Amino acid sequence: MKKIDKKAVLEKVKKLKIKFIRLRFTDILGMPKNVEIPVREFEKALDGKIMFDGSSIQGFVRIEESDMYLKPDHTTFMVNPWEEEKDVARITCDVYNPNGLPFEGCPRSNLKRVVKEVKKMGFTAYFGPEVEFFLFLKDENGEATTITHDQGGYFDLLPIDLGEEARRDMVISLEKLGFGIEASHHEVAPGQHEIDFRYSDALIAADRIMTLKLTGKTIALKHHLHVTFMPKPVFGISGSGMHTHLSLFKNNENIFYDPKGKYKLSKEALYFIGGLLKHAKGFTAITNPLVNSYKRLTPGYEAPVYIAWSERNRSPLVRVPAERGEGSRAELRSPDPSCNPYLAFAVILKAGIDGIVNKIDPGEPIGQNIYTMSEKEKISLGIESLPDTLKKALNELEKDEVVKSGLTDHIFKNYIEAKRKEWEIYRTQVHQWELDRYLTIY
Repeated sequence: MKKIDKKAVLEKVKKLKIKFIRLRFTDILGMPKNVEIPVREFEKALDGKIMFDGSSIQGFVRIEESDMYLKPDHTTFMVNPWEEEKDVARITCDVYNPNGLPFEGCPRSNLKRVVKEVKKMGFTAYFGPEVEFFLFLKDENGEATTITHDQGGYFDLLPIDLGEEARRDMVISLEKLGFGIEASHHEVAPGQHEIDFRYSDALIAADRIMTLKLTGKTIALKHHLHVTFMPKPVFGISGSGMHTHLSLFKNNENIFYDPKGKYKLSKEALYFIGGLLKHAKGFTAITNPLVNSYKRLTPGYEAPVYIAWSERNRSPLVRVPAERGEGSRAELRSPDPSCNPYLAFAVILKAGIDGIVNKIDPGEPIGQNIYTMSEKEKISLGIESLPDTLKKALNELEKDEVVKSGLTDHIFKNYIEAKRKEWEIYRTQVHQWELDRYLTIY
């Protein structure tokens, strides 16, 4: 990323005649937040002197510790191309304490901490996410439904894919913001779509996911649609994932590639995969954070529930695409787009790096379709499954010290507390399925 100093940003604001700036940040649960300021306050903001009440943000601080500061990242300044008024810009911020130190509850600062640790080892981590989502119609009151206006399937197009125009507008807007989009297409289920980013470093990739979510929701509204990144909004069809391609570079060379290595992969690549497999249960509560996430992680809908790896087979958790050389990479298939990408990328990195440090053997790749295997066959191959509920995933997170080290103590404590409450509310709620099933029978 090209360095942009304060002076350059201020000159750009003046040239574009910007009147308002949105200072964007993200809370622990991955919800985007912003504070809008008039342009006259922007220089003050660039100096990290804009204060906000952190006690109002879930998982941030107590009421008696409420003063927090936003420190903008100059490289993230942009004007949203979908804004009708072109005098509004935005910039992504890190959250700081009044003492000038990064706030322990800031997800973005947490990811920067982990990335810095990886760089000290000589590595640069690259992430290439594939983000899936649904486009649904709204009802007469403007409320979101789960009714889609197409019956398209994988790679379909107009006239079957009626969401094509909305998806294309999203891609056009993202490219105007400088994002590298490798592909976009209709996905397997009716109303389901996917946008794939070109790989970039972890922080940029996480920032871009947050921008995609905002872009998607805004563009969908202009098409009288609702976009949702909920993992499993409709029973009986495929859910939305966020397959994430991972690679490590050293001295501008992809260290996952070894032309003489087994499978033409380096030992580091195999160990990294070994780390992902070993800690998969532990990081699932972060990469799949909702009660609803586990409705997607079930056999039969192409969801990766089995902890194994393969070269091409898509049924295991980790797949290694056929491309070799600079494009050598591992594809982690379990994350879903409801996750906080800053936290997800931090724990994924910790897991993979632990594999390299401790030389964790991933075992042999699985060539067969695991979905069609019997339980006996899976046991004989040592294939385990991801947690199948949020509660189980949280239990695994609490036991995994490596994954926990990918989170600050503040984030871990508040995340666990929030998600335990979410599970308990779900557990004690009476759902429509229960009424349909039992009300007239018993």
